Amino acid sequence: MISPDSTVDCDALKKLIREVPDFPKPGILFYDITTLLKDKLGFARLIDALSAHYIGKEIDLILGMEARGFIFGPALAYRLNAGFVPVRKPGKLPAATAKISYDLEYGSNSLEIHRDAIAKGQRVLIVDDLLATGGTALATAELANQLGAHIAGFTFVVELDFLKGREKLSNYEVFSLLHYDR
Repeated sequence: MISPDSTVDCDALKKLIREVPDFPKPGILFYDITTLLKDKLGFARLIDALSAHYIGKEIDLILGMEARGFIFGPALAYRLNAGFVPVRKPGKLPAATAKISYDLEYGSNSLEIHRDAIAKGQRVLIVDDLLATGGTALATAELANQLGAHIAGFTFVVELDFLKGREKLSNYEVFSLLHYDR
């Protein structure tokens, strides 16, 4: 594992991300991380860099949102000696859940978490692949807060700076490894 003061070549990681124009609709440039995930050295460096930022910060749980938060969350939990808690779409969890609904740019969505997933005061790190407008991340924080969590921060692989999602999370520490201006 790399140490907290180690650096990662973000440009090299960005080169492993495929850019797909006009997906999912014309005018959108989609940053496809599947090409980074399949690169064993790139994926390892990515997880090392994300976890290095939180070494020594006493993280109890990693919360990963469905679905791509499930990719990075368990790997970070392993590196940080923390537990992993999935935050799911409604109807996917078998025991009693807490639920939050939130607005999207065009519509709404909901997330659920097991009611017993977080003990009051546990320090949680919320992880996802992408910070765009920040709505899903903020909803996840509100859900965790309902259960008594202390939000230690958010971490994202990619942040689309031009969408200003970080502004919605201004009350929290936000760490994004790779940034795109457009």
